[in-house]
Amino acid sequence: MSTTPHTVRTTDYHAAGEPFRIVDEDLPPIPGDTVAERRATALGPGGSGTDPRPGPLDDLRRLLSREPRGHAGMYGGFIVPPDDDGAHFGVLFWHKDGYSTACGHGTMALGAWAVDTGRVPVPVPDDGDVPVRIDVPSGRVTATVHRAEGRTTGVTFRNIPARTLARKVPVTTTFGTVDVDIADSGACYVSVPARALGLDVTVPDLPELVRAGREIRAALPTYDVYGVILHEELPDTPEGPAQRNVTVFADGQIDRSPCGSGTSARLVLLGEDGRLAPGETLRHESVVGTVFTGRLLDGGVTEVTGTTHRTGSHAFHLDPHDDLGAGFLL
Repeated sequence: MSTTPHTVRTTDYHAAGEPFRIVDEDLPPIPGDTVAERRATALGPGGSGTDPRPGPLDDLRRLLSREPRGHAGMYGGFIVPPDDDGAHFGVLFWHKDGYSTACGHGTMALGAWAVDTGRVPVPVPDDGDVPVRIDVPSGRVTATVHRAEGRTTGVTFRNIPARTLARKVPVTTTFGTVDVDIADSGACYVSVPARALGLDVTVPDLPELVRAGREIRAALPTYDVYGVILHEELPDTPEGPAQRNVTVFADGQIDRSPCGSGTSARLVLLGEDGRLAPGETLRHESVVGTVFTGRLLDGGVTEVTGTTHRTGSHAFHLDPHDDLGAGFLL
């Protein structure tokens, strides 16, 4: 990071417990005609956020995702122009290891932010639903912001169509050999029952769940796996099935939410299995007990609904005399 004084302002939200840090000013130009092309630029020459020759945003990504300003589980987005005037804006999703192609919880947070800040106007009276169209690297998605009595009460994320890539793929781990399912919902997710590995989706089992997720991801290099969803069954609700999951994404990060785009992947697989019928709703619970609900529409299109709240507005400063510079990771 440059040793000159630098301040960057952010607005932070969480969606079902997972953080999302929004940067909408003072960004360097990012070459590219589309958000997908700008992501390729942001990745750097080697195609990775950890490339020795990083992209033009990487110093800033490290500053905001590392301690003491962030942490290993931090997530965020850089606001960029949309692909065309059919969307309100575009976003480059980032985390400690680089730049992702999709982020459902971030899309929810961005929808609330756009409406809360007036970037997307609300109807008069301030009640009802406000669609926010966002270009992300995997395509165009919509966050429908639900408003009542002058405040945001929830957000529904409509994703690009999800599709199954493979079923019952055997993977050998130190926990044993398991069959996994693979789906693309803007990013590639592997689904595996946690109990097939001898694990429960609980906080005490998190270290082992993370280890299992990393092993499974490493065993499937041809699929460009972004996240591994370790799930378990809960009692059905009157509206449909219920599951609890923990999603281990990137290099061993834990999604505190039920994972928005990961929920899309679960929905298309449950639909194929006959576990989720048209009109039914999946109650999807996270390892910390927060909930998204999901529905499968025609053609693999999914809708995921949850809550999101602003947690702060920040002005992060880089002191040129600070030996830690952009920070560190533990």
